[in-house]
Amino acid sequence: MPADGQSHIRIARPSRDLAAAERFWCAGLGLSVAYRAEGGDRAGEHDLLMVGWPDASWHLELVYEAAHPVEPRPTEEDLLVIYLDGPVPEELMGRLTQHGGTRVTSPNPYWNEWGVTIEDPDGYRLVLCRRGWSNS
Repeated sequence: MPADGQSHIRIARPSRDLAAAERFWCAGLGLSVAYRAEGGDRAGEHDLLMVGWPDASWHLELVYEAAHPVEPRPTEEDLLVIYLDGPVPEELMGRLTQHGGTRVTSPNPYWNEWGVTIEDPDGYRLVLCRRGWSNS
């Protein structure tokens, strides 16, 4: 089957602390744990956490390897943008910050005008955008 609009997308990134990441993405944003695995202490063995919404065509894969930890290196432009097509609920912002997120100003004024940017515990940025989006 060729890659097309129905293909599932996995966004993989390293994490310093999978428990902190799970609190932010699940208890904060409301994603569900799709899969979890514990590795070991030898090279190549890693802990894995996959989170997403059950009906979404994407999920996040967060990885930690004790024998060879990879330090997350996000930039200000590494964004996961979720288009809400409406206001960003204050209750959602409260949950995200309560569960390890930090609200930040974007270097791009577009995101400051149309949304809210929050860094997760590893420094990756989530933008909750008030606008809607469609590829069609």
